[in-house]
Amino acid sequence: MLLKELTEAFGPTGFEDEVRGIVRRELDAMGLSVRTDVLGNVIASTGEHHPGPRVMLDAHMDEVGLMVTHIGEGREEGGLLRFRPLGGVDPRVLVSKPVLIGERRIPGVIGAKPVHLQQPSEREKPIPMEKLYIDIGARDADDARRHVKPGDPVVFATAYEELPHRMAKAKSFDDRVGCYILLEALRRWKGALPVFGAFTVQEEIGLRGAHAAAYQIEPDIAIALEGTVAHDVVGTPSHGQSTVVGKGPAITVQDGQTVANRRFAEFLWETAKARNIPVQWRRVKGGTNDFGAIHRVGKGVLGGAISVPVRYIHAPTQVVSLDDVSHAIDLVVAVLDEIAKGGFRP
Repeated sequence: MLLKELTEAFGPTGFEDEVRGIVRRELDAMGLSVRTDVLGNVIASTGEHHPGPRVMLDAHMDEVGLMVTHIGEGREEGGLLRFRPLGGVDPRVLVSKPVLIGERRIPGVIGAKPVHLQQPSEREKPIPMEKLYIDIGARDADDARRHVKPGDPVVFATAYEELPHRMAKAKSFDDRVGCYILLEALRRWKGALPVFGAFTVQEEIGLRGAHAAAYQIEPDIAIALEGTVAHDVVGTPSHGQSTVVGKGPAITVQDGQTVANRRFAEFLWETAKARNIPVQWRRVKGGTNDFGAIHRVGKGVLGGAISVPVRYIHAPTQVVSLDDVSHAIDLVVAVLDEIAKGGFRP
């Protein structure tokens, strides 16, 4: 299953090679024009010479992760690995999590001082990241160096699994779910319109790949396809639920870097309603996505984001509704149909 393969692929920020290989394989099988730029973005195009606005569909390939920074020496720390985050990682979710390190996928586990040995004051606050370490079972520093080195990237060792009621869990729905939606939308799209699919790098550390991709594509319209925060669990009042899993893809009104073009946001909403596709508004300001970089390129780019709600986003295990994913694909294809028919012009 493609979604399983994408989510289980090793692809922290700056190390998207395995994900890029899967994406290129799928695009080549579709017979699309495909290129990889100097940063590692994969850009596919179809209908480039057709009339109509140039539409950029974006999804980022990278996931949050960690990077090894130091191999401990001496009797107490010999062979234990210190690390720093790649992207926004909450240290509260790290203790005891299994991880995979580097090209050889060396298994390890994130450790900390046992609760039995902590002072009462230590138990009252999260363990800071600088006091955590990765244990790969090495005898000492020399043994550890035979397997890993500083600079090696680290991802969470979480397998994709489907849950009851069309739910699924995996490590990297942010944003492999967007990559999957983009691939499936390109597979289904048969219309006449200049459409560009950009699978970008390094979103989690500053939307870097998307800026370069948009500069090359020069789109008139751009849509970021993203996994977004869902806070719809126990203890959350309805007004605090950013998005609700199972209620359809979410349309952004405002986030940390953009205020949506109202005309385009309403076009997305009305297109969904006309096709009986469930849809919801993203109701928080925090966070952002690649559109935050894309819309500022050149003379400016009109567009927005279509996102799948993700519970426990940026955590080792994330949860989505497969129905939301399916409906997001339907919405992207419907939006392309409407733009091709002249239903929206920049």
